[in-house]
Amino acid sequence: MALPQAFEARMQRLLGAEYPAFREALLRPQARGLRVNLLKTTPEAFRASAPFSLTPVPWAREGFFYPETERPGRHPYYDAGVYYIQEPSAMSVGALADAQPGEKILDLCAAPGGKTTHLAGRMQGKGVLVANEIHAGRAAILAQSIERMGISNCIVCNETPERLARKFPGFFDKVVVDAPCSGEGMFRKDGNPAQDEWTPELPVFCAERQACILDYAAAMLRGGGKLVYSTCTFAPEEDEGSVSWFLKRHPEFEMVHVEQQAFAPARPDWVEHGEPSVAHAFRLWPHQLDGEGHFVAVLRRIDDAAGDVARRPQKASAKERETLETAKQLLAEHVKQLPQDTSLVLRRDTVFLLPDACALDLSGLRVKACGVEAGTYKKNRLEPAHALAHALPIDAFDRVCTLPAADSVRYLRGETFPYDGEKGWAVVAADGFALGWGKTANGMMKNHYPKGLRWVGK
Repeated sequence: MALPQAFEARMQRLLGAEYPAFREALLRPQARGLRVNLLKTTPEAFRASAPFSLTPVPWAREGFFYPETERPGRHPYYDAGVYYIQEPSAMSVGALADAQPGEKILDLCAAPGGKTTHLAGRMQGKGVLVANEIHAGRAAILAQSIERMGISNCIVCNETPERLARKFPGFFDKVVVDAPCSGEGMFRKDGNPAQDEWTPELPVFCAERQACILDYAAAMLRGGGKLVYSTCTFAPEEDEGSVSWFLKRHPEFEMVHVEQQAFAPARPDWVEHGEPSVAHAFRLWPHQLDGEGHFVAVLRRIDDAAGDVARRPQKASAKERETLETAKQLLAEHVKQLPQDTSLVLRRDTVFLLPDACALDLSGLRVKACGVEAGTYKKNRLEPAHALAHALPIDAFDRVCTLPAADSVRYLRGETFPYDGEKGWAVVAADGFALGWGKTANGMMKNHYPKGLRWVGK
């Protein structure tokens, strides 16, 4: 691997005698990992029946390494949202954030969804998770990831940090900032453009952008709340430098000391005016563990800041209320019982399940998704939505067609197949994990798997 000369010179200067081991690590194949979706199963249950060879990731209880020869992205369990394919070092962010059920959490730079789905799994559907992505196309990808993983308590925004900070002052228990960075830690990752785009000036430019993002993130935390900052770069300016300057600008924050044996301590001595307490942050080095380069810091707001967001206005007309009552009755034909603390919301002809914790006034924000799409209301019938199949436990549905994983491939390809089950809508599942909807008639299962998700050429 031909690395930029300026990058090599800097890393040789910083690492000294460790540099040859670091350089050699970048020549080895990258580690590959998947993270079990705690909304669908447990790590123990999945490992016991997994069709892959798995080794636990030490720093994330949901995480596993898998061999390069395996292809978990081409298995029905992937489409069922049983796991998320994630680089092992990146799992450190969700592990250190340690999301808890009932918390209010913001993932400020969320696409494509690795950190968001990690946080959601630990929240267990309780509380509210706001996932934001400033780029519209990536926000759409983020929303797709959240739907596949069956996350019901998430609001997906396509906003600037500044606009979010005006809407959510002092509101969140935790804010995760996986900041845009120079990407040096991903130089060996397959198909990653970071190496070609790198210049000696890029880390300084990124650090300036990170400072702005962090300031807005700080404004959205309540007193006692935690800020988790991460990058996938080795550049001290963006790592120890960004956190040190943040602490100088924000005396209402302090570093949190987290016990973690797998990671190396940060090096505040590598930057001018480095705050000594930044040594409590972590560096993940590819020559010291099986993963790419990463940096993670956990900070706490120590003042008594507090804020709130108004609840979503209740503006349903009498006609809409009547339609929702009918939709609820029709939904009962597919679902045995709706989740508690959840309301039905009508947007044009689409019905959504909205957890009470997500019923916030989001006026003025670009919102890509909120709650779970339940179905489309059409002439006194409700056509169930794909998202609904993923968001509820499999035993919540009236009719389920469970196929062995190998046989479910034909469903994922969009094929119709013989099925002698009860007439009507049914959830099609692979080994008990929901994939989507089908409709039974005359001994056949008509396929309703979304065309854009179907396996083509697999």
